[in-house]
Amino acid sequence: MDVDADTDSTEFSRYITDRMRQLEVKNDLLQKQYQKVETEKQFAEDQRLKHAREVRKLQSELNKLQAVPQLIGTLVDVLEEGKSIVRSSTGPEFIVGTSQFLNEDDLKPGVQVALNKEHLSIVAIVPKLRDPVVSGMEVIEAPDGSYDRIGGLDEQIEALREAVELPLTKPESFERIGIEPPKGVLLFGPPGTGKTLLAKAVANQTEATFIHVVGSELVQKYIGEGARLVRDVFEMARKKAPSIIFVDELDAIGAKRLNDAGSGDREVQRTLVQLLAEMDGFDSRGEVRILGATNRPDILDPALLRPGRFDRLVYVAMPNREARTEILRIHAVGMSVADDVDFEHLATLTDDANGADLKAIVREAGMSAVREDRDAVYLKDFEDAIKDILVPVSKPDQYSTGMFA
Repeated sequence: MDVDADTDSTEFSRYITDRMRQLEVKNDLLQKQYQKVETEKQFAEDQRLKHAREVRKLQSELNKLQAVPQLIGTLVDVLEEGKSIVRSSTGPEFIVGTSQFLNEDDLKPGVQVALNKEHLSIVAIVPKLRDPVVSGMEVIEAPDGSYDRIGGLDEQIEALREAVELPLTKPESFERIGIEPPKGVLLFGPPGTGKTLLAKAVANQTEATFIHVVGSELVQKYIGEGARLVRDVFEMARKKAPSIIFVDELDAIGAKRLNDAGSGDREVQRTLVQLLAEMDGFDSRGEVRILGATNRPDILDPALLRPGRFDRLVYVAMPNREARTEILRIHAVGMSVADDVDFEHLATLTDDANGADLKAIVREAGMSAVREDRDAVYLKDFEDAIKDILVPVSKPDQYSTGMFA
Protein backbone atom coordinates (compact mmCIF):
# COMPACT_ATOMS: atom_id res chain seq x y z
CA MET A 1 0.00 0.00 0.00
CA ASP A 2 2.77 2.40 0.91
CA VAL A 3 4.69 1.44 -2.22
CA ASP A 4 1.74 2.44 -4.43
CA ALA A 5 1.44 5.79 -2.60
CA ASP A 6 5.13 6.60 -3.11
CA THR A 7 4.86 5.69 -6.78
CA ASP A 8 1.87 7.96 -7.26
CA SER A 9 3.68 10.79 -5.46
CA THR A 10 6.78 10.43 -7.68
CA GLU A 11 4.74 10.41 -10.88
CA PHE A 12 2.83 13.50 -9.72
CA SER A 13 6.10 15.37 -8.96
CA ARG A 14 7.44 14.43 -12.36
CA TYR A 15 4.25 15.65 -13.96
CA ILE A 16 4.45 18.95 -12.11
CA THR A 17 8.11 19.41 -13.11
CA ASP A 18 7.39 18.68 -16.77
CA ARG A 19 4.43 21.00 -16.72
CA MET A 20 6.52 23.82 -15.24
CA ARG A 21 9.15 23.36 -17.91
CA GLN A 22 6.47 23.52 -20.60
CA LEU A 23 5.04 26.70 -19.09
CA GLU A 24 8.51 28.29 -18.84
CA VAL A 25 9.21 27.50 -22.49
CA LYS A 26 5.84 28.95 -23.45
CA ASN A 27 6.51 32.01 -21.30
CA ASP A 28 9.87 32.59 -22.99
CA LEU A 29 8.17 32.31 -26.36
CA LEU A 30 5.47 34.77 -25.34
CA GLN A 31 8.15 37.21 -24.03
CA LYS A 32 9.95 37.10 -27.36
CA GLN A 33 6.69 37.65 -29.22
CA TYR A 34 5.86 40.55 -26.88
CA GLN A 35 9.25 42.18 -27.48
CA LYS A 36 8.79 41.76 -31.22
CA VAL A 37 5.34 43.35 -31.05
CA GLU A 38 6.74 46.25 -28.96
CA THR A 39 9.54 46.80 -31.47
CA GLU A 40 7.08 46.83 -34.34
CA LYS A 41 4.84 49.20 -32.37
CA GLN A 42 7.74 51.61 -31.74
CA PHE A 43 8.73 51.46 -35.40
CA ALA A 44 5.13 52.17 -36.43
CA GLU A 45 5.01 55.14 -34.00
CA ASP A 46 8.26 56.53 -35.39
CA GLN A 47 6.92 56.19 -38.91
CA ARG A 48 3.70 57.92 -37.88
CA LEU A 49 5.61 60.87 -36.39
CA LYS A 50 7.83 61.06 -39.48
CA HIS A 51 4.82 61.08 -41.78
CA ALA A 52 3.13 63.67 -39.56
CA ARG A 53 6.14 65.97 -39.87
CA GLU A 54 6.15 65.49 -43.63
CA VAL A 55 2.45 66.33 -43.75
CA ARG A 56 2.97 69.51 -41.70
CA LYS A 57 5.88 70.54 -43.93
CA LEU A 58 3.86 69.96 -47.10
CA GLN A 59 0.87 71.74 -45.60
CA SER A 60 3.07 74.74 -44.73
CA GLU A 61 4.43 74.84 -48.28
CA LEU A 62 0.89 74.58 -49.63
CA ASN A 63 -0.26 77.46 -47.43
CA LYS A 64 2.64 79.59 -48.69
CA LEU A 65 1.72 78.83 -52.30
CA GLN A 66 -1.95 79.61 -51.62
CA ALA A 67 -1.18 82.83 -49.68
CA VAL A 68 -2.20 86.14 -51.23
CA PRO A 69 0.86 87.86 -52.77
CA GLN A 70 1.98 91.11 -51.15
CA LEU A 71 3.32 94.35 -52.56
CA ILE A 72 6.17 96.35 -51.05
CA GLY A 73 5.49 100.01 -50.44
CA THR A 74 6.83 103.00 -48.52
CA LEU A 75 4.74 104.69 -45.86
CA VAL A 76 4.33 108.37 -46.75
CA ASP A 77 2.04 109.60 -43.99
CA VAL A 78 -0.27 108.28 -41.26
CA LEU A 79 -3.85 109.60 -41.37
CA GLU A 80 -6.72 109.36 -38.91
CA GLU A 81 -9.10 106.42 -38.44
CA GLY A 82 -6.47 103.81 -39.26
CA LYS A 83 -5.75 105.12 -42.74
CA SER A 84 -2.32 105.74 -44.24
CA ILE A 85 -0.80 107.05 -47.46
CA VAL A 86 1.52 104.52 -49.07
CA ARG A 87 3.64 104.79 -52.20
CA SER A 88 3.74 101.40 -53.87
CA SER A 89 6.84 99.94 -55.47
CA THR A 90 5.23 100.48 -58.89
CA GLY A 91 4.99 104.25 -58.38
CA PRO A 92 1.47 105.47 -57.53
CA GLU A 93 0.29 106.41 -54.04
CA PHE A 94 -2.74 104.91 -52.28
CA ILE A 95 -4.77 105.63 -49.17
CA VAL A 96 -5.01 102.24 -47.47
CA GLY A 97 -6.17 100.68 -44.23
CA THR A 98 -3.95 99.19 -41.55
CA SER A 99 -4.13 95.83 -39.81
CA GLN A 100 -5.24 96.09 -36.18
CA PHE A 101 -2.46 93.71 -35.17
CA LEU A 102 0.28 96.24 -36.04
CA ASN A 103 1.80 98.56 -33.45
CA GLU A 104 0.89 102.14 -34.33
CA ASP A 105 4.19 103.41 -32.89
CA ASP A 106 6.08 101.42 -35.56
CA LEU A 107 4.18 103.11 -38.39
CA LYS A 108 6.42 106.07 -39.19
CA PRO A 109 6.89 107.82 -42.54
CA GLY A 110 9.70 106.25 -44.52
CA VAL A 111 9.36 102.65 -43.30
CA GLN A 112 8.74 99.87 -45.79
CA VAL A 113 5.43 98.02 -45.47
CA ALA A 114 3.82 94.95 -47.04
CA LEU A 115 0.48 95.53 -48.76
CA ASN A 116 -2.20 92.91 -49.36
CA LYS A 117 -2.43 92.72 -53.15
CA GLU A 118 -6.21 92.29 -53.20
CA HIS A 119 -7.32 94.84 -50.59
CA LEU A 120 -4.19 97.10 -50.57
CA SER A 121 -4.09 97.23 -46.79
CA ILE A 122 -0.94 97.27 -44.65
CA VAL A 123 -0.46 93.79 -43.21
CA ALA A 124 3.18 93.91 -42.03
CA ILE A 125 6.22 96.13 -41.58
CA VAL A 126 9.20 95.02 -43.64
CA PRO A 127 12.44 95.17 -41.62
CA LYS A 128 15.24 97.07 -43.26
CA LEU A 129 18.12 94.74 -44.08
CA ARG A 130 21.73 95.88 -44.09
CA ASP A 131 23.57 95.34 -47.33
CA PRO A 132 26.35 92.77 -46.68
CA VAL A 133 28.62 94.79 -48.98
CA VAL A 134 28.25 97.80 -46.68
CA SER A 135 28.58 95.70 -43.52
CA GLY A 136 31.85 94.27 -44.83
CA MET A 137 33.34 97.77 -45.10
CA GLU A 138 33.51 98.15 -41.33
CA VAL A 139 36.99 97.41 -40.01
CA ILE A 140 36.43 95.18 -36.96
CA GLU A 141 40.04 94.65 -35.92
CA ALA A 142 42.42 97.59 -35.85
CA PRO A 143 44.95 97.29 -38.69
CA ASP A 144 48.63 96.83 -37.98
CA GLY A 145 49.90 100.39 -38.17
CA SER A 146 50.86 103.26 -35.90
CA TYR A 147 52.39 106.71 -36.21
CA ASP A 148 55.78 105.56 -34.95
CA ARG A 149 55.98 103.18 -37.92
CA ILE A 150 55.68 106.06 -40.40
CA GLY A 151 58.81 107.96 -41.35
CA GLY A 152 59.18 111.46 -42.74
CA LEU A 153 55.50 112.46 -42.52
CA ASP A 154 55.41 114.40 -39.26
CA GLU A 155 53.48 117.34 -40.74
CA GLN A 156 50.90 115.07 -42.31
CA ILE A 157 50.46 113.13 -39.06
CA GLU A 158 49.91 116.38 -37.16
CA ALA A 159 47.29 117.48 -39.71
CA LEU A 160 45.43 114.18 -39.30
CA ARG A 161 45.52 114.43 -35.53
CA GLU A 162 44.07 117.95 -35.61
CA ALA A 163 41.36 117.25 -38.18
CA VAL A 164 40.36 113.64 -37.40
CA GLU A 165 41.42 112.60 -33.90
CA LEU A 166 40.92 115.76 -31.85
CA PRO A 167 37.26 116.32 -32.91
CA LEU A 168 36.48 112.78 -31.74
CA THR A 169 38.63 112.65 -28.60
CA LYS A 170 38.38 116.27 -27.37
CA PRO A 171 35.20 117.84 -28.78
CA GLU A 172 34.99 120.13 -25.74
CA SER A 173 38.05 122.04 -26.97
CA PHE A 174 36.20 123.12 -30.12
CA GLU A 175 33.05 123.94 -28.14
CA ARG A 176 35.07 126.09 -25.77
CA ILE A 177 36.53 128.14 -28.63
CA GLY A 178 33.22 128.19 -30.51
CA ILE A 179 34.27 126.73 -33.87
CA GLU A 180 33.27 123.67 -35.85
CA PRO A 181 36.00 121.05 -36.32
CA PRO A 182 37.17 120.16 -39.83
CA LYS A 183 34.83 117.65 -41.47
CA GLY A 184 37.24 115.88 -43.76
CA VAL A 185 40.85 115.44 -44.88
CA LEU A 186 42.05 114.57 -48.38
CA LEU A 187 45.44 112.91 -48.69
CA PHE A 188 46.92 113.28 -52.17
CA GLY A 189 50.28 112.66 -53.78
CA PRO A 190 52.27 110.13 -55.82
CA PRO A 191 51.65 106.39 -55.36
CA GLY A 192 53.51 104.61 -52.59
CA THR A 193 54.14 107.65 -50.40
CA GLY A 194 52.12 106.45 -47.40
CA LYS A 195 48.56 107.74 -47.83
CA THR A 196 46.88 104.45 -47.00
CA LEU A 197 49.46 103.84 -44.27
CA LEU A 198 48.41 107.10 -42.61
CA ALA A 199 44.78 105.98 -42.71
CA LYS A 200 45.72 102.65 -41.09
CA ALA A 201 47.51 104.52 -38.33
CA VAL A 202 44.42 106.65 -37.71
CA ALA A 203 42.30 103.49 -37.47
CA ASN A 204 44.77 102.02 -35.02
CA GLN A 205 45.03 105.11 -32.82
CA THR A 206 41.37 106.04 -32.49
CA GLU A 207 38.57 104.07 -30.81
CA ALA A 208 36.04 105.28 -33.36
CA THR A 209 34.38 102.92 -35.83
CA PHE A 210 36.56 102.81 -38.95
CA ILE A 211 34.82 102.21 -42.30
CA HIS A 212 37.12 101.47 -45.25
CA VAL A 213 35.63 102.12 -48.70
CA VAL A 214 37.44 101.69 -52.01
CA GLY A 215 36.12 104.11 -54.63
CA SER A 216 35.63 101.36 -57.21
CA GLU A 217 33.27 99.49 -54.83
CA LEU A 218 30.76 102.33 -55.22
CA VAL A 219 30.71 102.01 -59.02
CA GLN A 220 27.74 99.73 -59.70
CA LYS A 221 26.15 98.32 -62.85
CA TYR A 222 22.52 99.26 -62.23
CA ILE A 223 21.08 102.76 -61.98
CA GLY A 224 20.86 104.04 -58.41
CA GLU A 225 22.82 101.19 -56.81
CA GLY A 226 25.98 103.26 -56.27
CA ALA A 227 24.01 106.11 -54.69
CA ARG A 228 22.21 103.62 -52.44
CA LEU A 229 25.53 102.19 -51.24
CA VAL A 230 26.75 105.72 -50.41
CA ARG A 231 23.58 106.37 -48.37
CA ASP A 232 23.94 103.06 -46.54
CA VAL A 233 27.61 103.73 -45.72
CA PHE A 234 26.83 107.12 -44.16
CA GLU A 235 23.78 105.73 -42.37
CA MET A 236 25.92 102.99 -40.83
CA ALA A 237 28.54 105.60 -39.88
CA ARG A 238 25.90 107.72 -38.11
CA LYS A 239 24.54 104.73 -36.20
CA LYS A 240 28.02 103.68 -35.09
CA ALA A 241 29.29 107.21 -34.40
CA PRO A 242 31.87 108.33 -33.52
CA SER A 243 33.16 106.97 -36.81
CA ILE A 244 35.63 107.62 -39.63
CA ILE A 245 34.90 106.90 -43.29
CA PHE A 246 38.06 106.34 -45.33
CA VAL A 247 37.49 106.50 -49.10
CA ASP A 248 40.56 105.10 -50.83
CA GLU A 249 41.15 105.78 -54.55
CA LEU A 250 38.62 108.61 -54.43
CA ASP A 251 39.22 109.48 -58.10
CA ALA A 252 37.27 106.32 -59.11
CA ILE A 253 34.00 108.13 -58.34
CA GLY A 254 35.14 111.72 -57.81
CA ALA A 255 36.22 112.64 -61.35
CA LYS A 256 35.05 115.92 -62.88
CA ARG A 257 31.54 115.85 -64.32
CA LEU A 258 31.31 116.28 -68.08
CA ASN A 259 28.39 117.30 -70.28
CA ASP A 260 29.02 114.61 -72.92
CA ALA A 261 29.27 111.70 -70.48
CA GLY A 262 28.09 108.25 -71.54
CA SER A 263 25.55 106.12 -69.70
CA GLY A 264 28.23 104.52 -67.50
CA ASP A 265 29.77 107.90 -66.65
CA ARG A 266 26.34 109.31 -65.81
CA GLU A 267 25.82 106.56 -63.24
CA VAL A 268 29.21 107.39 -61.68
CA GLN A 269 28.16 111.03 -61.58
CA ARG A 270 24.93 110.11 -59.78
CA THR A 271 27.02 108.33 -57.17
CA LEU A 272 29.26 111.41 -56.88
CA VAL A 273 26.24 113.68 -56.41
CA GLN A 274 24.99 111.44 -53.59
CA LEU A 275 28.45 111.51 -52.00
CA LEU A 276 28.49 115.33 -52.18
CA ALA A 277 25.03 115.51 -50.58
CA GLU A 278 26.03 113.15 -47.75
CA MET A 279 29.28 114.99 -47.06
CA ASP A 280 27.72 118.43 -46.79
CA GLY A 281 23.95 118.26 -47.18
CA PHE A 282 20.99 119.26 -45.03
CA ASP A 283 21.39 116.30 -42.69
CA SER A 284 24.03 116.76 -40.01
CA ARG A 285 26.89 114.24 -40.10
CA GLY A 286 27.40 114.45 -36.35
CA GLU A 287 30.52 112.65 -35.15
CA VAL A 288 31.39 111.30 -38.59
CA ARG A 289 34.73 112.28 -40.14
CA ILE A 290 35.73 111.77 -43.78
CA LEU A 291 39.21 110.73 -44.87
CA GLY A 292 40.02 110.45 -48.57
CA ALA A 293 43.08 109.39 -50.55
CA THR A 294 43.98 109.78 -54.21
CA ASN A 295 47.03 110.05 -56.47
CA ARG A 296 45.08 111.96 -59.14
CA PRO A 297 43.94 115.23 -57.53
CA ASP A 298 44.01 116.93 -60.94
CA ILE A 299 40.90 115.05 -62.14
CA LEU A 300 38.77 115.47 -59.01
CA ASP A 301 35.52 117.43 -59.23
CA PRO A 302 35.92 120.94 -57.72
CA ALA A 303 32.78 120.42 -55.62
CA LEU A 304 34.62 117.72 -53.66
CA LEU A 305 37.50 119.99 -52.77
CA ARG A 306 35.67 122.97 -51.36
CA PRO A 307 35.66 123.67 -47.60
CA GLY A 308 32.80 121.93 -45.85
CA ARG A 309 33.58 118.65 -47.52
CA PHE A 310 37.36 118.30 -47.47
CA ASP A 311 38.52 121.11 -45.18
CA ARG A 312 42.14 119.94 -45.15
CA LEU A 313 44.08 119.04 -48.31
CA VAL A 314 47.26 117.28 -47.21
CA TYR A 315 49.99 116.71 -49.78
CA VAL A 316 52.00 113.52 -49.18
CA ALA A 317 55.20 114.13 -51.13
CA MET A 318 58.03 111.84 -52.13
CA PRO A 319 60.41 111.37 -49.16
CA ASN A 320 63.57 113.45 -49.00
CA ARG A 321 66.94 112.08 -47.92
CA GLU A 322 66.26 112.42 -44.19
CA ALA A 323 62.84 110.80 -44.60
CA ARG A 324 64.29 107.94 -46.64
CA THR A 325 66.88 107.30 -43.93
CA GLU A 326 64.14 107.14 -41.30
CA ILE A 327 61.95 104.86 -43.44
CA LEU A 328 64.83 102.45 -44.03
CA ARG A 329 65.55 102.31 -40.30
CA ILE A 330 61.90 101.66 -39.50
CA HIS A 331 61.60 98.75 -41.93
CA ALA A 332 64.90 97.28 -40.73
CA VAL A 333 63.75 97.14 -37.10
CA GLY A 334 64.01 93.55 -35.90
CA MET A 335 66.30 92.59 -38.78
CA SER A 336 69.81 91.24 -38.12
CA VAL A 337 71.82 94.05 -39.72
CA ALA A 338 75.62 93.98 -39.95
CA ASP A 339 77.74 96.82 -38.58
CA ASP A 340 78.78 98.00 -42.06
CA VAL A 341 75.21 99.03 -42.98
CA ASP A 342 74.95 102.82 -43.26
CA PHE A 343 71.33 103.90 -43.78
CA GLU A 344 72.30 107.51 -44.56
CA HIS A 345 74.54 106.24 -47.35
CA LEU A 346 71.72 104.04 -48.66
CA ALA A 347 69.36 107.03 -48.60
CA THR A 348 71.66 108.91 -50.98
CA LEU A 349 71.40 106.00 -53.46
CA THR A 350 67.57 106.06 -53.52
CA ASP A 351 66.72 109.53 -54.77
CA ASP A 352 63.62 108.46 -56.75
CA ALA A 353 62.34 105.89 -54.26
CA ASN A 354 59.04 106.18 -52.43
CA GLY A 355 58.07 104.50 -49.18
CA ALA A 356 56.85 101.35 -50.92
CA ASP A 357 60.12 101.08 -52.86
CA LEU A 358 62.17 101.42 -49.67
CA LYS A 359 60.16 98.70 -47.96
CA ALA A 360 60.74 96.43 -50.96
CA ILE A 361 64.49 97.19 -50.86
CA VAL A 362 64.77 96.17 -47.20
CA ARG A 363 62.80 92.99 -47.83
CA GLU A 364 64.89 92.07 -50.87
CA ALA A 365 68.12 92.66 -48.94
CA GLY A 366 66.86 90.30 -46.25
CA MET A 367 65.99 87.71 -48.89
CA SER A 368 69.59 87.76 -50.11
CA ALA A 369 70.78 86.80 -46.63
CA VAL A 370 68.14 84.07 -46.43
CA ARG A 371 69.16 82.57 -49.77
CA GLU A 372 72.80 82.35 -48.69
CA ASP A 373 71.87 81.11 -45.20
CA ARG A 374 73.72 83.95 -43.45
CA ASP A 375 73.14 85.32 -39.94
CA ALA A 376 73.10 89.01 -40.90
CA VAL A 377 72.31 91.41 -43.74
CA TYR A 378 75.29 93.37 -45.10
CA LEU A 379 75.62 96.67 -46.93
CA LYS A 380 76.22 94.88 -50.23
CA ASP A 381 72.84 93.15 -49.88
CA PHE A 382 71.12 96.54 -49.65
CA GLU A 383 73.11 97.94 -52.58
CA ASP A 384 72.21 94.93 -54.75
CA ALA A 385 68.57 95.27 -53.75
CA ILE A 386 68.58 98.94 -54.77
CA LYS A 387 69.85 97.96 -58.23
CA ASP A 388 67.14 95.34 -58.57
CA ILE A 389 64.21 97.38 -57.23
CA LEU A 390 64.92 100.85 -58.58
CA VAL A 391 64.67 100.25 -62.32
CA PRO A 392 66.13 103.26 -64.15
CA VAL A 393 62.86 104.70 -65.42
CA SER A 394 62.36 108.46 -65.58
CA LYS A 395 59.75 109.68 -63.14
CA PRO A 396 58.54 113.16 -64.13
CA ASP A 397 56.95 115.17 -61.37
CA GLN A 398 53.27 114.78 -62.26
CA TYR A 399 52.09 115.71 -58.81
CA SER A 400 52.88 119.37 -58.54
CA THR A 401 50.94 120.78 -55.62
CA GLY A 402 49.45 123.60 -57.77
CA MET A 403 46.18 124.67 -56.19
CA PHE A 404 46.82 122.35 -53.25
CA ALA A 405 49.91 124.19 -52.02
